Amino acid sequence: MPGGDVREAVKTVTGSFEDFPFLPELPARGPGADMIGRTAGMLVELYARVEPSGWRIGDRPGRDTRRARSWLGEDLDALEEYTQGYEGPLKVQAVGPWTLAAHLELRNGEVALSDPGACRDLAGSLTEGLRLHLAEVSRRVPGARLVLQLDEPSLTDVLRGRVRSASGYRTHPAVDRQLVESGLRDVFGAHGGGPVVVHSCAPDVPFALLRRAGAQAVSFDLSLLTERDDETIGEAVESGTRLFTGVVPGTDGPLSDPAGSVMGVRTLWRRLGLRPGLLAEAVTVTPACGLAGASPEYARTAYAHCVRAARSLADDPE
Repeated sequence: MPGGDVREAVKTVTGSFEDFPFLPELPARGPGADMIGRTAGMLVELYARVEPSGWRIGDRPGRDTRRARSWLGEDLDALEEYTQGYEGPLKVQAVGPWTLAAHLELRNGEVALSDPGACRDLAGSLTEGLRLHLAEVSRRVPGARLVLQLDEPSLTDVLRGRVRSASGYRTHPAVDRQLVESGLRDVFGAHGGGPVVVHSCAPDVPFALLRRAGAQAVSFDLSLLTERDDETIGEAVESGTRLFTGVVPGTDGPLSDPAGSVMGVRTLWRRLGLRPGLLAEAVTVTPACGLAGASPEYARTAYAHCVRAARSLADDPE
């Protein structure tokens, strides 16, 4: 979400999505509120600090870790305030293990992805941190059925060996797909069998791998799909995987009518040969990616637009 007022952000999302609110992130506040720093603050027995090159693992919790944890605490306070008596699904999110490994640096300046042992330690720390975080959200919003979203925009680069080294002159080798799948499955276990969504707004989302790892839903930018994705998406839907289809732009601009925004979803459905009645059950309408780069006014409009577009799909699946 844009801006730095968490109470206003929570008020917006709980008002816009009465049936599926979420805990917002506000990266405009600075280091520790950004995607990597926020998740680094959740880690257990691993600590990170800000360096000119990015977030780097350190020996002890310092100012940056404390700031990240403090902001998360403020966010949870606001969420608790605006969800009194709420019962239903509630989404929380964090960076997934492979994107975190592709961005969080070791002491030598290389990212954790360069060291398989560091990847394992990072995934274990993240798993325990997520367990604690989910337990805290459950304590504050006892009627919530939590949905865990893991953001993995770098996952395709990890799988294809496109993550650059610290020097920038080479790339780290591709990680074996079975290892990636196993690592994801382990971190999904932090939710104890609860629903997990994996989000990536990058091209070539590995739908089949995520389905095998146990993701109950995949969140993606619909505009980046190609017809070569059809088979794996169709298999995912038929196996019960939900699609969080990003159809609303994440930055300010004109919006088409709600029915027009989901035209691409209908086209995809017809191409896959799936029955229209499955649309409302299998698809959640979302922005294409985060709205941190948008104005607060546009963010509110975009969320309301998502709700109207989803109703358009449900009312007229044809």
